[in-house]
Amino acid sequence: MKISAAVHRDFTIARIDDRLYSAFIEHMGRAIYSGIYEPGHPQADERGFRRDVLQMVKDLNIPAIRYPGGNFVSAYRWEDGIGPKENRPTRLDLAWRSKETNQVGINEFGGWAKDAGMDMMLAVNLGSRSLDEARDFAEYVNYPSGTYWSDLRRSHGVENPYDVKMWCLGNEMDGPWQVGHKEAKEYGRLADETAKALHGLTPDAEFIVCGSSNDQMPTYPDWERQVLEECYENVHYISLHKYFGNSSKNTLNYFGKIDETGRYIQAIAGVIDFVKAKKRASNDVYICFDEWNVWYHIRDQDTQRWKNWDWPEAPDLLEEDYNFEDALFIAGLLNEFIRRSDRVKIACIAQLVNVIAPIRAEKGGPAWRQTIYWPYQFASLYGRGDALRIAVDGPTYDCSVAHDVNYLDIAGVHDARSGTVTLFIVNRHLEEAAELNVSLHGFAGARLEFHKVMEGHDLAATNGPERQDFVAPVDGVGLGVEDGSLKGSLAPLSYHVVRLAV
Repeated sequence: MKISAAVHRDFTIARIDDRLYSAFIEHMGRAIYSGIYEPGHPQADERGFRRDVLQMVKDLNIPAIRYPGGNFVSAYRWEDGIGPKENRPTRLDLAWRSKETNQVGINEFGGWAKDAGMDMMLAVNLGSRSLDEARDFAEYVNYPSGTYWSDLRRSHGVENPYDVKMWCLGNEMDGPWQVGHKEAKEYGRLADETAKALHGLTPDAEFIVCGSSNDQMPTYPDWERQVLEECYENVHYISLHKYFGNSSKNTLNYFGKIDETGRYIQAIAGVIDFVKAKKRASNDVYICFDEWNVWYHIRDQDTQRWKNWDWPEAPDLLEEDYNFEDALFIAGLLNEFIRRSDRVKIACIAQLVNVIAPIRAEKGGPAWRQTIYWPYQFASLYGRGDALRIAVDGPTYDCSVAHDVNYLDIAGVHDARSGTVTLFIVNRHLEEAAELNVSLHGFAGARLEFHKVMEGHDLAATNGPERQDFVAPVDGVGLGVEDGSLKGSLAPLSYHVVRLAV
C-alpha cells in the first residue's frame, strides 16, 4: 500500500492551545477515593495523596483539569468539602447512587492540582443550585481577602486565592438524566447571568457553556443554537461530549468514528458562526471538548450495577481495561483534535484515574499505565506548536459511520521554539504495511530526532498490575529522511511518533 503525503512550513491550521491536552476527574467510583487519594497506602503522602499516581499524572504534562464533575456537580454543595474534615457531612450522590464523604474538597484538590502542575477548570452547580451559590464559590476560590468567603478560605489554611480562570457553567444540562435538567433557552439565560456575575469578580475569566451531551441527542444541534442565542456575548467556549466504543467488533468502523467526530466539530462550528452572524457579535466562541474517551467494555454491565446498588462509598465503577485497539483509536482521535485546532481549543480526557481512565490504581496495591496512556502522553508532550495542514494521497475505505476514510491517519505539529516537526501517524489497515513518502516543504535539512512506535500486538492486548508495560512504545526502525522526504514502511495496525529536527 503506497501512500504519499505533503507538508509545507507555511500551510498551517492554527496555533494549538496547550489546553487541548487537558483532563477531567469527577467524584465518581474510585477516581478520587483510592484513585488519587488513599490515606494509609504505602505511597500516600502526608495529605493522603498517592505519590505513584501523582508521578504518572505529572509525566503527562497536563495543562488543566476539569473538576468536580460531571453529573456529580449538578447536585453538589461545594461548601460540604471545606473546613475541618471531621465536621464534613456525608451526602448521598444522586448521580452515581453512592455516598460522598467530602474528605476531598476544593482545598485538598487544589493543592493536589498544583503539585501536578495543572490549572483548575471548575464546574459550578447550575442544576439544583443557581447564580448565588456559584458566586459564593468563585469568591471563596478567587478573592484575596477581606470578605466573608475569602476570609473563610484563609481560615481553612489557604492564604492565597487559586486564581481560577476557567469556569464550566453546569454540566450536560440538556440531559433528562441530569439533576436540575433545563430547557435550552432557560439554561442559556441562567448561564448568561452566571457568566456576567462571575466576570464581575474575575474579569479575565473564561466561561464554558454546556452544549449537547452527545451528537445523538434529539435536541442536537438546535440546543447549541438556542443556548448561544441567549449567552453568546458573555461566554468563550461551548462544550462537546462524546464517548466511543466498538461493541460490533468492527475495527475499521471503530476507526471511522474519528471522521464522524470531525463532522460533529464542524457542525457545531457552523452553529457558532450562525449565531455570531445573527447577533452581529464581535467576539469569537470556540469549542471545549471537555469529555471524550473510549467507554464500552463494561458500560452496560456497570450501568445496571450502579442503578441498583445500595449507596456504597467509592465503589469500583466503569474501570475499563483498555486494549491495543483502543490505543490506536485514541491516537487517531488526538490527531483529529490537532487537525481541528482552529475550532477546538480545550479538550479533556474523561477521566484521569480508574474511571474510564489512562491510569489505574489498585486499592492498597500498584498503579499502572493503560494502553491509551501512551498516545495521550505523546500528544501532550510533542503536540504543541502550530498544527500543519497535511495533504494525503492514498487508499481509503467506506464504513457505516463514514466514507472515504484514509487508511493513513496523520497529523503534524511545527514547534518553532524547539526547531522541531512532530508527525503522529497511524496505519489503520488491518493487513497491509504502508510504504510512506512525506514531502517536507520548507523544512530544509530535516533530520530524524527520534521515532517511537506501538505495533505488533493483538488488538485485545491489555496492560495490568501483573504486566504493566506489556503494551508500550518502543524505538522504531525503518523510517528516515531522504531527499527532503520522510520515507519508510509502517506495519499494519501501528502507531508512530516521528520527531524531526528542522
